[in-house]
Amino acid sequence: MRRSVDEHLEVVLGRVTALPAFDQPLMDAVGLMLCEDIVSGVSLPGFDNSAMDGYAVQARDLAGASDENPIPLPVVGEFRAGRSEPIVVTQGTCVRIMTGAPMPRGADSVVPVEWTDGGTVTARFTKQPPVGGSVRRAGEDVTAGTQVLDRDTVLGPRQIAVLAAVGRARVKARPRPRVVVISTGAELREPGSRLGDGQIYDSNSYTLAACARDAGAVAYRVGIVDDDPKRIMDTLSDQLVRADLVITTGGVSMGAYDIVKEELSKLGTVDFPQVAMQPGKPQGFGVIGEDEVPIFTLPGNPVSAYVSFEVFVRPALRKMMGQMPYRRALVPGVTLDGFSSPAGRRQYVRATATAGDEGWMASTVGGHGSHLLGGLSRSNALIVVPEDVTAVRAGDQVELMLLDEETG
Repeated sequence: MRRSVDEHLEVVLGRVTALPAFDQPLMDAVGLMLCEDIVSGVSLPGFDNSAMDGYAVQARDLAGASDENPIPLPVVGEFRAGRSEPIVVTQGTCVRIMTGAPMPRGADSVVPVEWTDGGTVTARFTKQPPVGGSVRRAGEDVTAGTQVLDRDTVLGPRQIAVLAAVGRARVKARPRPRVVVISTGAELREPGSRLGDGQIYDSNSYTLAACARDAGAVAYRVGIVDDDPKRIMDTLSDQLVRADLVITTGGVSMGAYDIVKEELSKLGTVDFPQVAMQPGKPQGFGVIGEDEVPIFTLPGNPVSAYVSFEVFVRPALRKMMGQMPYRRALVPGVTLDGFSSPAGRRQYVRATATAGDEGWMASTVGGHGSHLLGGLSRSNALIVVPEDVTAVRAGDQVELMLLDEETG
């Protein structure tokens, strides 16, 4: 079975569905998609209060105040945030007041302490404030009954701020997908252990778990499973209880020991197409278990696994979280290097991209081999070369997939 990149992504997105929303504590909802309109039950501010440290006054009492003609007023009390005192500002008096404290009855303005001598018994004023000066009026930000957030809003720090301010402790939001990551291969060993002949460290499960977490999911790295068919299937069965999505890596090509492909093919619910892309040609996708949990079986070569995640798995996770757009954006740029590209395949070339006055400029980094992680670690973009392009020259216009938020 052979598919284009777009055909395979269409299959993936056609099978994956958004996770059901439920009430979650406010801090657990950071980064999630809100699934309800939020109407405030309170006004913000809830009462008239001071915007400055200073003195609550009747503005008319300070007519003509200046440095040359300071006007003294007796201080009859003090108002602090969180406390309300039964003190009234009458004509010819003032009250010391702190930022956020409720305005005392009778006062119509606040004079910043910088316009005074800071007195505690009698204060001397060198400027007349405007009526209402430095006063935050009740409801000037939000009035009770106003909708403050729309459903389908991704909850970041600013949205959490208004939710807390209007008194919401929980909100209805789509959860983070739980992603189980498994590496397969008898040659793999855990980082930190000692390598024997023909053995390599498992980088893929760490890479893919980090990718899943970066995409907003909860990642469970199971670790290494050797090429024993029963152990692979038992591990998958055991992990389904905590998985909204499963990723395996390795064992999906055309070799004699590609056990993942061999065993999952027997289920009849997972397909293993050859996708017209480089790197990442051998792919697998389908569902397993009674709950039909989506499973991606990605190639074992580390760059292939990473690119496959970006092209197929990240869009699936974003759909599960209800977040648009599903795909990373492509931006136009100019390549500073020339290279060849295979006919009939969409190539993803590792690059470093920088933005300047003339737009995005990209330089290829490392070789094109799907095992070359050094270049991948230095890249922040992928140059996406269409299937019908076989040669790219320095100075050509190209499309760039930016991999880091700070890059974009």
